[in-house]
Amino acid sequence: MKPWLIAAALALATPLWAQGTPPDNPLQPSPTWEDIRESVVGLATEPPVDPGVIDLTAPHRANDPAIVPVRLIQPQDAPPVTAATIVIDENPAPVAAEYTFGDALMPLDFEMRVRVDRYSDLRSIATTADGSQVMAGRFVKAAGGCSAPAGKNMAEVTRTMGQMRWRTATEDGRDIGTLMIRHPNFSGLQRDQYTLLNIPAHFIDKLEVRQGDRVLFTMAAGISVAEDPVFRFAYQDDGRPIHVHVEDTEGNVWDETFQPVSG
Repeated sequence: MKPWLIAAALALATPLWAQGTPPDNPLQPSPTWEDIRESVVGLATEPPVDPGVIDLTAPHRANDPAIVPVRLIQPQDAPPVTAATIVIDENPAPVAAEYTFGDALMPLDFEMRVRVDRYSDLRSIATTADGSQVMAGRFVKAAGGCSAPAGKNMAEVTRTMGQMRWRTATEDGRDIGTLMIRHPNFSGLQRDQYTLLNIPAHFIDKLEVRQGDRVLFTMAAGISVAEDPVFRFAYQDDGRPIHVHVEDTEGNVWDETFQPVSG
């Protein structure tokens, strides 16, 4: 396996409590959330918080505000979740991503990485199969994630953009898929470190991952998904090829097919 995929997989594989995350960084009172809940997120009422349906874990103080690990997880007997919207209250564009999930991911155990621009509540609004909504979240201390310098120069961005890696493993009896996509996911708030000019926003806005003809998950994203995004999730592997479809805001399209070989 490529070293960059190993590093990314290990970063997500490390339990969040092992990264210094206390179990008690609950959501905080947020005037911003009161402003955006209905006008931006479209919620007329506050969804209940119920960890018996879904929970969200994230570090209380992020090591890197541009790469904040977030995990959605359900108990074994929880009702299926069909969709989740990730909201970072204090980010310039609060809706980080909207996901849909297939039955093969239930019960949900799904990890991603996001940018956090200021101390903020980071929340998930999940929709269950019966249409009800449940909220989960954590308060994260991080700042500057949306304007943090890109991790590589423009020449490397051009050379590697759209490259993908896939890994399948088994952990505690569950099949675990890890997908990494090379993309700078420029937020529009960063500067080129050589020219000092602003870099226009350019990010992955659509992603679909299938196994055979069944959809595992989809993502519609904004500027808050981290550079070189990594997704790590438990799923019911049926042995068929993994198909990944990616689109970005510049009209680029990438498609890859992987055999789900463990390694």
